Amino acid sequence: MKDSGRKGLLYFTAICFSLITLSLALFPKAGLVAARDGLAIFAEVVLPSLLPFFILSEILLGLGVVHFIGVFLEPLMRPVFNVPGVGAFALSMGLAAGYPMDAVITAKFRRLKLCTRIEGERLLAFTNTADPLFMFGAVAVGMFGYPELGVIIAVTHYLAAFTVGIGFRFYGIKEDRPAGKEEPASGHLLARALAEMRKAHQEDGRPLGQLLADAVKDSVSTLLMIGGFIVLFAVLYQVMEEAGVLRYILPAVAGGLKILGLNPELGSAVVKGFFEIDIGTMAAAKAAGALADRLVVAAAIIAWSGLSVLGQVMSVVHGTDLRVKPFIIARVLHAAVAGFYTYLALGIVKVPAALPAARTFTGGVINRWILSGQQLLVILAFLIGAGLFMRFLSGYRLVCRAGQQETPKGETARPKTKKIGGKKTSAGKHG
Repeated sequence: MKDSGRKGLLYFTAICFSLITLSLALFPKAGLVAARDGLAIFAEVVLPSLLPFFILSEILLGLGVVHFIGVFLEPLMRPVFNVPGVGAFALSMGLAAGYPMDAVITAKFRRLKLCTRIEGERLLAFTNTADPLFMFGAVAVGMFGYPELGVIIAVTHYLAAFTVGIGFRFYGIKEDRPAGKEEPASGHLLARALAEMRKAHQEDGRPLGQLLADAVKDSVSTLLMIGGFIVLFAVLYQVMEEAGVLRYILPAVAGGLKILGLNPELGSAVVKGFFEIDIGTMAAAKAAGALADRLVVAAAIIAWSGLSVLGQVMSVVHGTDLRVKPFIIARVLHAAVAGFYTYLALGIVKVPAALPAARTFTGGVINRWILSGQQLLVILAFLIGAGLFMRFLSGYRLVCRAGQQETPKGETARPKTKKIGGKKTSAGKHG
């Protein structure tokens, strides 16, 4: 049964890509324009924005800094998301730099045995988020032309991600065995963190020069692969649109939107967003209809993140035992929850019925670096503070339990008895 299913999938995939190749030959101009646009996005935005973070994350892992941070954040990440403390580093980098930064770091964790397969899949489920600059700048200002919408879009996006993460803490709980032993409550936290950092650096064993060279080489290689996926899906979408394939999908999507009480005219935006996040979000912003409907669809598209990002994640986790199926399920859940939270938020926050014309947003590479770096520091500081607070609460509960086990004041302790010659006598009453 499995073999027949695999054969069917193979034949279907072969037919699809053969048709895509034929369409590209029939519409070469559309493919060329799409490839050029995809390369422009990669060269002007993705490469300069993400390369420094990729390199720094590799260096921090090699130096053991991530392990140092993980000790502080274990009390927060383990009870809330059921992942190791180092998972907070993937979460922070994902929040600050956007996708697929989290997947790159999670795959690295799995290769270094810093998390189990189940823990890695849990991390992928909720750390795959858009960066704030994209939501506040590109979407709110550049697409909708209303900066105040950025708060609604970002807050609902992150709340939905955390909701999915809390739900996924129960995923695979029966087959999961946490990586490593949990840190004991005793001992100075800073001393244990420094010890973990030294141990990780010794196990890595690379001198600084080699570490820097490997970080640059691996980061550039990964980013080039990501760039290839951006170009591939840009061409794929454009060729399918030119061939008229998407017209056959639109009626079903429009019907689904109508059932959900949303404007069916947003079906085109949903189809575009299924493939690529930028063109889908732009289509939702430009579509006719109520602002609430357009925002709900845009929020769902941003959370889904598109087949392009899915392909990027599949590429960076290749070579590990991390499965993509839980990640896809998490993306669908994230899209649904983000859309629902946005709908609820629009019932509380009043926004104008008519929005001003969209303005061109140019964040600038340097501004992106500065803002992303600041966000990373703030997020890490907040998470470490929350982790220390959770550890304090855990220690306080242990002290309270120990106090409850002591003999209550005013009660007389029963005398201990011991055997002497086969007879029980009370201790302290000999003679």
